[in-house]
Amino acid sequence: MTRKRRRHWEEAFFKGLMRLTLFGVLGMLALIVYTVIQRGIDAMSWDMLTQTSKGGYYLGGEGGILNAIAGSLYLAAGATLLALLAGLPVVFYLNAYVGRSRVADVLRMVFDVLWGIPSIVYGAFGFTLMLMIGLRASLLGGILTLALVELPILVRTMDEVMRLIPPELTESTYAMGATRLELTRILLRQTFPGLITAVLLAFGRGIGDAAAVLFTAGYTDHMPQSLSRPVASLPLAIFFQLSSPFQTVQERAYASALVLTVMVLAISLLTRFSLRMLGRNVIR
Repeated sequence: MTRKRRRHWEEAFFKGLMRLTLFGVLGMLALIVYTVIQRGIDAMSWDMLTQTSKGGYYLGGEGGILNAIAGSLYLAAGATLLALLAGLPVVFYLNAYVGRSRVADVLRMVFDVLWGIPSIVYGAFGFTLMLMIGLRASLLGGILTLALVELPILVRTMDEVMRLIPPELTESTYAMGATRLELTRILLRQTFPGLITAVLLAFGRGIGDAAAVLFTAGYTDHMPQSLSRPVASLPLAIFFQLSSPFQTVQERAYASALVLTVMVLAISLLTRFSLRMLGRNVIR
């Protein structure tokens, strides 16, 4: 077999392998969506989306998951805002002050490690910290713990976006006499579409996370009332419903999973739309 023919067969083999992997991933996604829809659509109702869970809900009683939907939105929104306030200065420091240095490499490695830590570890850490300061399971505890989960996602995503800025733009900014603080404004304006994408990605992670809020946010049948009170969330609602021995309640779990899937899908579509619409004026 000639070298040219061998290369042709190698390229065909790896191209087929890549296509097989792609179809496998898409097939798995389609199977998950089909299972959730097929098992949850019959239990879906308007009352389920507009009512809170009532007494005996997990024994087949009446009620819905409105409190869990609202709780997930409260938790994810609060955690994303807190992580953004803490992470944005870190990103600006890495790109406007530290630059390409060993310190920056170490900091990026630290956030990579934090990104890889399982959510249940953050939940255990948050629970321990809450015991130390006397804070019980509450909306505030869940927000603080979820913010720790989202922080490395935001920092590393926004950092990679800022590192895509052409070096010529930074050099021309300094050449015009701008300070490092003024450079951060240029970086913010240039990377704004990517930052919005990072925020939406972190929000999507927070709204679907169960392990981090299992011990820190608690659960309740009521709507979110204050930062010091427990709050429900969709992932935990699904967990409790699936743990029920009643078939009707288990079907509600798949209906709840369908609601959560639609919310995550909407966030993903919003992410792509915002990146396309806001990225028109970005210098590349």
